[in-house]
Amino acid sequence: MLASVGLSNADDLFRSIPSDVQLGRKLEITDPLAEPEVIAAMEEMAARNTAASKPSFLGAGVYSHYSPTVVDHLIQRSEFFTSYTPYQPEISQGTLQYIFEFQTLICQLTGMEVANASMYDGSTAMAEAYLMAQRVTRRDKIIVADSVHPEYREVARTYTQHGDLEIVTSAFDPKSGRVADLSALDDKTAALVVQSPNFFGCIENLERLAEAAHKVGALLIVVVTEAISLGMLKSPGECGADIVVGEGQSFGIPMSFGGPHLGLFATQEKYVRQMPGRLCGIAYDKNGNRGFVLTLSTREQHIRREKATSNICTNQGLIALAATIYMEAMGKQGLREVAEQNARKAAFAARKIAAVEGYEIAFSAPTFNEFVVRGPKPAGEVLEKLRTENGIIGGLALSKYYDERPNEFLVCVTETAKSENIENFVRGL
Repeated sequence: MLASVGLSNADDLFRSIPSDVQLGRKLEITDPLAEPEVIAAMEEMAARNTAASKPSFLGAGVYSHYSPTVVDHLIQRSEFFTSYTPYQPEISQGTLQYIFEFQTLICQLTGMEVANASMYDGSTAMAEAYLMAQRVTRRDKIIVADSVHPEYREVARTYTQHGDLEIVTSAFDPKSGRVADLSALDDKTAALVVQSPNFFGCIENLERLAEAAHKVGALLIVVVTEAISLGMLKSPGECGADIVVGEGQSFGIPMSFGGPHLGLFATQEKYVRQMPGRLCGIAYDKNGNRGFVLTLSTREQHIRREKATSNICTNQGLIALAATIYMEAMGKQGLREVAEQNARKAAFAARKIAAVEGYEIAFSAPTFNEFVVRGPKPAGEVLEKLRTENGIIGGLALSKYYDERPNEFLVCVTETAKSENIENFVRGL
């Protein structure tokens, strides 16, 4: 190959790169290994991931939930691994059918009229909701609560920073943990964006917020990072939400150290043509036979770019399928039971922790399965001591995102938390 391009050795390929920026030594990688040696090396590295085996009370957007074995079994069937992308309905009926079922289930849970065929994750879904609200209202101001997941807000800021949206942050009440400051709402506001349960685990009064937003002609966007809460709480749609977005990881999808996960997006039918992503529907042929088709997909590969409603090119179909199987397997009653177990166990843990001298629950609003604990020392120190001395991952120090809250940490208790681990956690404090 070198002879073909007129060079004498491989170093000549890099002549155009200045010598002072070249590495000048070999890469620090191992010599070639046989396959058994590679497997042994990987297993040794994997064993260092002790976080996966320790009792954990981490939440903050990614949650530990039990997934029925049927979910993993079914998504590994070869038909799903090799399913055809649904652009040609005549050879992708199976894929289109489960997408249709997924959309139906999300509408039932959120109380909305239409849902799309999923998105990358909750944070990108929220960013797309910003842009959709701008299209619907023809206004350029978004008010987002300071109690919305900080990483979601950062993703949305990255998404919209080169556009013409004005992002205004609304403060939360330091006593209740709920949205408090709505003074920025005016007739220039496209949407009010809130999360419920919010980043602190507090359940927002969505009816009040919907009324305030609608009074000035703005939309209410509700973000849900803990989808299991939809099995127990009044749906955002019933509370007056116009757009519901969120993360569906809780529905049978592993935590996987942060992904891949599942974005949810639902809205009212009158806004369907401004909804990003794609929508699967039912059609009938001339003989009356039912079929599933992509009814709406105003994405950039289907329409001129300036008319596209989304710059997300696809979803993660297998993840949406896993969530669909989980929801179908659990059913309405099963999902409610899981949600109630979360609420009961979290309430039990909160009572126990609040009884420890020097510790208290930071906010007064009702919670679902997460709550903020305020301690006598910096939260980072408390959590590090729990990890090293008790082998427990006790939660998330809020100082990572809120500098003014150094002694507070977010605790999550799901149905997978064992009673003895909760007791050990309390003893450790």
